[in-house]
Amino acid sequence: MSEQAGPGAGADEAEPEDPAGSVAVTSRRSMEIAVYIALLAFAAVMAFDNVRTGIGWASDGPRAGYFPFYLSLILAAASLYGLAKVMIERQAGSEAFVTRGQLRRVMQVFLPTLLFCLLTQWLGLYVASFLLVAGFMRFVGRIALWKCLLTSFLFALSMFITFQIMFDVIMPKGPLEALFGY
Repeated sequence: MSEQAGPGAGADEAEPEDPAGSVAVTSRRSMEIAVYIALLAFAAVMAFDNVRTGIGWASDGPRAGYFPFYLSLILAAASLYGLAKVMIERQAGSEAFVTRGQLRRVMQVFLPTLLFCLLTQWLGLYVASFLLVAGFMRFVGRIALWKCLLTSFLFALSMFITFQIMFDVIMPKGPLEALFGY
């Protein structure tokens, strides 16, 4: 019997994965192929840019693109090796990389975080942080609304006092801070 049951239980215990969530979204093999191709493309762009910058030697030593160019060649070689290995071993990566339930849980964190980054540009760090913390507490944690609002407000206020007032650190600010003269 576990020591902690009920609302305080861990995330895995609180919300079991539904049977439909066990369906694989993609295989490990296809994800490995996608990552190796993306790394190969990045290596190609990096190599091209460094050739443009200069990969030779000047009178005072290597030019700016010398070391990054050779790093891009190493990255490309490693990507080609990994890609060839995945292509040869057809059965090795056929297991599921992520299921629907797992992907849904990852998206519950990724999408609000992406929205937070975008909202920070218009609303400022403190208001966006308030919304992020309140949203996570309410929709993911299923915590009472008053607790979400109070905790989020205290968190954003403590960040504001710490960064803006105590340490005078320049952080992205929005219209609310401008309303109060910051």
